[in-house]
Amino acid sequence: MELILRQDVQNLGFKDDVVTVKNGYGRNFLIPQGHALLATSSAKKVLAENLKQRAHKEAKIVNDAIALAEALKAIEIKIFAKSGGEKLFGSITNIDIAAALAKGGQEIDRKFITSGIVKRTGKYAATVRLHRDVLVELAYEIVAEKA
Repeated sequence: MELILRQDVQNLGFKDDVVTVKNGYGRNFLIPQGHALLATSSAKKVLAENLKQRAHKEAKIVNDAIALAEALKAIEIKIFAKSGGEKLFGSITNIDIAAALAKGGQEIDRKFITSGIVKRTGKYAATVRLHRDVLVELAYEIVAEKA
């Protein structure tokens, strides 16, 4: 079943991509949730025309994302957490990284940060997706909080 995605779907594709999925996944989840619509010939023509009109705006969005990526690389992130030796009480997730970025002056939605769950102090890296073409490796450090 061929579908046109109306929004980004994790592990499937980005908005306005034409993807092929199994019938049940498309019919029972993607279409009823509003994540996709059937890729008929007329829908593909409309999509091609919209993408053609949006190409210039897309270039500006990509340039803005690249500028934001350079700004993010300049930020040094240190997250303070309670710990017993090297092991943390709790864990550090993308929510904590988004909060640290907000303190540094850059508001990034936590959905676009991929880091995994960290349970020890040390240096780690997270991936931030600013655009479908712009991914940034963001280094951060988890430091034990002093009592």
